Amino acid sequence: MPIKPHGGMLVNRIVSGKEKLKLQEKCGQMEKIILNPREVSDLDMIAVGAFSPLYGFMCQAEYLSVVEYGRLPRGFPWTIPITLGVDEKDADKFKAGCDIALYDQKENLLGVLHLHEKYLFDKEKEAKQVFRTTDSAHPGVNYLQKMGKVLLGGPVSMINRPPASPFDNYRLDPIETRTLFKEKGWTKIVAFQTRNPIHRAHEYIQKCALETVEGLLIHPLVGATKKDDIPASVRMDCYKTLIENYYPKDRVVLSIFPAAMRYAGPREAVFHALVRKNYGCTHFIVGRDHAGVGNYYGTYDAQQIFNSFSREEIDIVPLCFEHAFFCKKCNEMATPKTCPHTSGDRISLSGTAVRGMLKDGIMPPEEFSRPEVAKILIENAHNNKSPVVQ
Repeated sequence: MPIKPHGGMLVNRIVSGKEKLKLQEKCGQMEKIILNPREVSDLDMIAVGAFSPLYGFMCQAEYLSVVEYGRLPRGFPWTIPITLGVDEKDADKFKAGCDIALYDQKENLLGVLHLHEKYLFDKEKEAKQVFRTTDSAHPGVNYLQKMGKVLLGGPVSMINRPPASPFDNYRLDPIETRTLFKEKGWTKIVAFQTRNPIHRAHEYIQKCALETVEGLLIHPLVGATKKDDIPASVRMDCYKTLIENYYPKDRVVLSIFPAAMRYAGPREAVFHALVRKNYGCTHFIVGRDHAGVGNYYGTYDAQQIFNSFSREEIDIVPLCFEHAFFCKKCNEMATPKTCPHTSGDRISLSGTAVRGMLKDGIMPPEEFSRPEVAKILIENAHNNKSPVVQ
């Protein structure tokens, strides 16, 4: 039996046929909102069921419960607020019970918000609860501080999917990954979340996980990230090259995850796991400082937070790995759990060191990064783009 979606049912908020035409005709008479890239991806993720059991942007009861307890009012674990904010001066024109047309920044009509309520929210409290900091240097806090002070809540209807991206050939919605896994005969599937290139340490923990399941979903996040993260196009080239040369192709699926990055550390780790359950995965890799940034979270906080929920309510199995490295004495990849040797025997480069090497056209050691991946990153660095390795 395939794993059930979070909440028991895969949500579908995409309208079609006569319903689509009717709603589209009405949009010209509606008030409208221009969504930013994160809001566009959130709308799309809600519509295709990736954010099941959500039907729309959160109303106040949902929002307060998630911020305070990391759960929806019905008790389901959910750790990240999914909200739509507007300025107070604009909020007056939106009345509960009305429909609002939603557009992207290029004026493409995407869908409709069926407004149930609008409400003020406490930005400082959300920052403390979700990000564990109010420091504006944190990218998630910075985004929160720039949001409008009024949140609009209610279900959505998607009329048109966001315009095509360069990665559409690698885009599979939850219903499609579930169908693909069934066709392959996979009943145990592990997902790997990434916003960075995959180096030897990541490859090692993926392959360790793959020893215990039937398939691996490499699911890179390609939504909005911070400015100094490696561009998604470069990362996709790295993933494709790595799979082509070093992975069993019949046991790996590469598909993009169009969501935006929050950098919420432990809270986002749970969120990433729950969403991958909606895609049909039964296991989820949680590595060192998952979804972290700077020094805001402890090294293994993202693993420990899963202890706050029961196995039954999370349902997807977190696979927790320590920091991996190449040990010269063991002559293989390892972690502190399996290697008895000292740090002097371990090849584990800092992000700063690798950035410097790539910028200077120097190949990192093969024990750290596959040469094919390093070559792509060096070419990217030479195009005056700043490579990030974490």
